Amino acid sequence: MIKYIGSKRTLIPQIVRVVRALPAARCVVDLFSGTCRVGHALKASGYRVLANDHNAYAEILARCYVQADREEVHGDATRLVKEFNRLKGSPGYFTETFCVKSRFFQPKNGERVDAIREEIARKAFEPELEAVMLVSLMEAADRVDSTTGLQMAYLKDWAPRSHKDLELRVPNVLRRAKFGKGEAYRLDAVEAASRLEGDVAYLDPPYNQHSYLSNYHIWETLVLWDKPEVYGVACKRVDCRARKSQFNQRADIESALRSVVEAVKAPVLMVSFNNEGFVSREAMERLLGEAGQVIVLENDYKRYVGAQIGIYNPRGEKVGKVSHLRNKEYLYLVTRDGSAGGLDGLAQLAARQVHLF
Repeated sequence: MIKYIGSKRTLIPQIVRVVRALPAARCVVDLFSGTCRVGHALKASGYRVLANDHNAYAEILARCYVQADREEVHGDATRLVKEFNRLKGSPGYFTETFCVKSRFFQPKNGERVDAIREEIARKAFEPELEAVMLVSLMEAADRVDSTTGLQMAYLKDWAPRSHKDLELRVPNVLRRAKFGKGEAYRLDAVEAASRLEGDVAYLDPPYNQHSYLSNYHIWETLVLWDKPEVYGVACKRVDCRARKSQFNQRADIESALRSVVEAVKAPVLMVSFNNEGFVSREAMERLLGEAGQVIVLENDYKRYVGAQIGIYNPRGEKVGKVSHLRNKEYLYLVTRDGSAGGLDGLAQLAARQVHLF
C-alpha cells in the first residue's frame, strides 16, 4: 500500500486480536479509514467492514480493499493492468504540475500517469473496478516518487526509486469476507458514526495539526481528476486552504472526538492515538470513560523516516536536532456496560499485554 504517516501497519495484529476476543463481533466500522490497512486486515480475518473517510483518495482505497471482492474484479483488473502497462506516456496536467512546476516525479513517469488516468476516465468503469484501477495507478506512482513519504515537499535530489519506470500491479483485493460484503463511504466522521452500525467501531483520528489532505494532496487530485488550481512550491490543491478539520486544531479536537464517540452505534470502541497528539493519555481516558469502561494497551515504535532524517531549512542545510526517535501508540478499548460479551476477553488481553507487543 502507499507510504502513509500514521499507518497502523505495526498495530494491526493487536487490533485483530482485540476483535477476535469479542465472540459476538461480525461487523467493524472504521470511521477514519485512511489507507484502509486496518479494514483490509479485518476483511482478511472474515469480518464485514464499513470503512469511512472524508478524503476522496481514502474512499477509493476503501472501495478497492474493503468493498470490492476479488471474485468479481480480479480478471478484469489483470487484463487492464497489462493493457495500461503498454500505454505510452502523454504529458498533461499531472506532468506539468508534479514533474515540471514541482519535482515529485520524473517527467517520464508523470507522462505515463497522465495517459493512464485519462484512459481510466474515458472507459468509465463501474465504481469497484474503477477503484481497483485507480489504486493500482496510485500505488505505482507511489513506488517511483521522490519524497520521504509526505507530499508537503519533495527531495532536493532525485530519490533512486524515482528513476525506475512506472509499472502497474493488480492490488491485493480479497475475496468477500465470511461475515458479508464491505462498504466504503466518504462522510463527515460524526455523520458516519450516526449512520453506520456495527459490533465494533474503530477510531484512528488525526492527532495533530498536520492535515492528511495537505500531506497527500497528489492522491486527492489523481483520484478526483479535477485538475485544480495549485499554490506553493508543493503545488497543493487550493482547497487545502479551505478544507480544514477540527481534529487538526488543538482547541477543537477533544470536542470533535467527543461528538464522534457519542454518535457511535457500536457496543465496543477501539481508539488508537499517538503520544505526540493534542490529547494526552489522561484526557483521552477521561473522555472515553464517559462512554464506558476503558482498557489501554501501549505500543512503542519508530517515528516516521522524515523525523529520523533531521530538520533542514529550504537550502538543504541541517538546522536542528530531532528530539526523539520513538513514539508510543495507545490502543484504547471501550466497552459499554460489559456489552458484546467481550469485557472479560478484553481484560485478559490487557493482562497479557507483554505477549502482544
